[in-house]
Amino acid sequence: MDTLTHTSPSNDCMRVRQPVVGRFAPTPSGKIHLGNVFSALLAWASVRAAGGKMILRIEDLDPRAQNQSVADDLMRDYEWLGLSWDEGPFYQSRRTDAYQEALVTLSGRGLTYPCFCSRAELHAASAPHASDGTFVYQGTCRGLTKEQVAEKSKTRNPAIRLKVPDESSPLAQISVVDRVYGPYSENLARDCGDFLIRRSDGVFAYQLAVVVDDGLMGVTEVVRGRDLLPSAARQTYLGDLLGFGRHEYAHVPLLMGPDGHRLSKRNLDTDVASLREDGLSAKAIIGRLAEAIGVADQGERLTADEFANRFSWESVRTHKSDVVVDENFFLK
Repeated sequence: MDTLTHTSPSNDCMRVRQPVVGRFAPTPSGKIHLGNVFSALLAWASVRAAGGKMILRIEDLDPRAQNQSVADDLMRDYEWLGLSWDEGPFYQSRRTDAYQEALVTLSGRGLTYPCFCSRAELHAASAPHASDGTFVYQGTCRGLTKEQVAEKSKTRNPAIRLKVPDESSPLAQISVVDRVYGPYSENLARDCGDFLIRRSDGVFAYQLAVVVDDGLMGVTEVVRGRDLLPSAARQTYLGDLLGFGRHEYAHVPLLMGPDGHRLSKRNLDTDVASLREDGLSAKAIIGRLAEAIGVADQGERLTADEFANRFSWESVRTHKSDVVVDENFFLK
């Protein structure tokens, strides 16, 4: 029997006096680029301005991202920029017991099921969601019998999906109020469908791992790029199911290349190491990013601490358009 109920979220007014806890959560799949720096800088400044605690978590669940030398480089780049942390690093690849415990809890409540659909089958069965290009799962494997599951398991390892409430249920509608972009709401059944919490190769999915980590580590605010805003509803729902108190979200503008695509680790000319080799100082990089949200004058250079002293979410809300990074970005 499906038991699609969840723990009531904690009263927001009860969290007012709670110490602020933020986190860096880089994936060591490549070097830190300027877009990563921008999000990390805002996350760090928000915590420091509130006198809170910063956690460093290395999100290396995917075996392809389990590269200690790359993780070490990421940490050195943070330190070179002046972005310190108070706890960590914590490696997700070493925390799988916590994710397994959460999975067992959810499965014990009848909230999960095995899924044998291939990526090609998923794409063929569903049109992408209009807002972000993701595919809405149609529940193909939700009603499989035990016999069907046993037969399919002979030839394919299943992924594990989390059931979401039916579209007509009030529990399907999840709303958050983002610090930058304001109210955001999704109907989980309509906008994403039952979503993965463990892949078919046994690797725990991002949605489950990040919710468990943020909950157990006491994170009170999550700052990240606006492209991850659609994840907020799924993570809020999952956090409610697992009994974690809700935290605040602040999704921030993206740094975009001249071609209109967001910066990524493929944009090697914008990674911190390359910028440093080009002679740019940490103060020059932080000053230019501060200028992008209106807290520094053109050409002004700032340390991370100086940036934190000027930081406000009102400045980010006023400058929430994406920022274009071209060859003249540091010459303006």
